[in-house]
Amino acid sequence: MTLIIKERPTGAIIASGDENRTVREFEGNWYFAPETVNMDHLTITTRTYNCPYKGTCYWIDLEMPDGFRAQNVAWVYQQPKPGYEFIQNQIGFYARSTAGTVPERG
Repeated sequence: MTLIIKERPTGAIIASGDENRTVREFEGNWYFAPETVNMDHLTITTRTYNCPYKGTCYWIDLEMPDGFRAQNVAWVYQQPKPGYEFIQNQIGFYARSTAGTVPERG
């Protein structure tokens, strides 16, 4: 099954991948291989969240050319704690709609 994340403002595809090959569902969220994510309108920020068991992630914001912005639409764990290496450098998205993104199963 194909999992897709679209930009809410334009409907353009941000990320698309095949479940269990280039996308993993984990804790109710979708983690995409970096090569399946279009980073043109996504910016990795310096804002972080510290998960007690996965480690520190960096939030990713959506920034559109027309000025539309949505914070924390995605995240990335660059150095997860032991046992969570499978999410290292994967781009995590909510598997629910947010202010900036819309998920789809295809």
